Amino acid sequence: MSIATVNSRAIIGVDAPLVTIEVHISNGLPSLSIVGMLETAVKESKDRVRSALLNSQFNFPQQRITINLAPADLPKEGGRFDLPIALGILAASNQLPISSLVDKEFIGELGLTGELRAVRGVLPTILATSRAKRELILPADNAKEASLIEDAVSLGASHLLDVCAHLAGQKRLDITKVSEQVEGIPYPDLEDVRGQAHARRALEIAAAGSHSLLFSGPPGTGKTMLASRLPSILADMTESEAVETATVHSISAQGFKLKQWRQRPFRSPHHTASAVAMVGGGSQPRPGEVSLAHHGVLFLDELPEFDRKVLEVLREPIESGKITISRAANQSEFPARFQLVTAMNPCPCGYLGEVRCHCTEDQVRRYRAKVSGPLMDRIDMLLEVPPVAKSMLRPAQNGEKEESSATVRARVLRARSIQIKRAGKANYLLENKELEVHCKLSESNYQLLETAISRLGLSARAYHRILKVARTIADLAESKHIETAHLSEAIGYRRLDTRTH
Repeated sequence: MSIATVNSRAIIGVDAPLVTIEVHISNGLPSLSIVGMLETAVKESKDRVRSALLNSQFNFPQQRITINLAPADLPKEGGRFDLPIALGILAASNQLPISSLVDKEFIGELGLTGELRAVRGVLPTILATSRAKRELILPADNAKEASLIEDAVSLGASHLLDVCAHLAGQKRLDITKVSEQVEGIPYPDLEDVRGQAHARRALEIAAAGSHSLLFSGPPGTGKTMLASRLPSILADMTESEAVETATVHSISAQGFKLKQWRQRPFRSPHHTASAVAMVGGGSQPRPGEVSLAHHGVLFLDELPEFDRKVLEVLREPIESGKITISRAANQSEFPARFQLVTAMNPCPCGYLGEVRCHCTEDQVRRYRAKVSGPLMDRIDMLLEVPPVAKSMLRPAQNGEKEESSATVRARVLRARSIQIKRAGKANYLLENKELEVHCKLSESNYQLLETAISRLGLSARAYHRILKVARTIADLAESKHIETAHLSEAIGYRRLDTRTH
């Protein structure tokens, strides 16, 4: 009787819990059984492993083989357990020294020839392995992704034979070094936007305080163009933000690409997206758009065209910064701290108030009612974007250019540094008690704010959001206190015209 134990990792949400693979070889009729709450791909691994071992010139034991993936109540999916299962069989049959498996973890899907293929969820795996003070052996195609975690030890291999040679001490695998600076895709520049000074100003304020924003205006006014340039004026991601965002993408269906490293996501789902596509789900939950936009921008164009149920699921993550997906077998929590930017037309045809608009009041009312009051209440800044002046469509004269993203970003970074120094966070994250400390107003300004709240019919939530926006405007002006001009501008961003004609 021979038993070998190999360590690996499963993927549950953004976590990578330890999976212990126990291989027992005993006398009896030749058979191979795998137990431990497996999905189909894991059950099929026995056929891949058998072929990989035989084609790599190893002996496949003609005995009774029992493989247990513990803990038994933890769901396991994918082909990531092929490599550790194969190594467990080799160790249990004395073709590899059992001692060589100590202090190591393994993931990787095997081809029939023994080649190692890439798997999803490498970043949460390498993070968990690093915390456990072990080294991770994984497919070579995943090695660069694993190298992004500086304190972790990872070794990439292209074939089962390479792993076995390393474990037997014949030929060592090279430790994957931290990747050189990865060049991301450049963001579109704000200088491409002609005119629209008011909208550019609102975008700058939104970037400085991470505030949510809604653009309303007729077609062709640059709403989508403005939103797509928001990432270009945002602050760089911190190391922890980059790891969190990359981890979410690593477990998604699309996977993580190196060019995304330290790039703030810009997600723009189509208005036909379902609620599951938006927040995530599935029998084995996967992150949705709100999580894929973590520490980035979620842009919803043509907001009223989204199904109302889809929009309503945004209310919780906007407030909490996370989304919890519950299933009968398990519960998964995904981060969802995104900056929401939305765009809509003022009426179904988009040309409200113009001669060519033939929308009735009822049509306009129904169109706007598709976006609920509670959701609108959670958006910090509401802005009307007017048509662009025809003269602005001509080529620029005398080399005149709009401000570039780099120029605007410099002001955003100064304002953000003031916020971090004062409260250790962006203004949109300020709690109510912190508002009392950092957003104090003069008596006359308190009266101004209360009058505006009463006349505009706004809620207590809107009251606090106006204060946060005013604080950001003051930070952009490098003012220690919120002045009347700052507060008045912040109030102006809650005065979206709700009339039908």
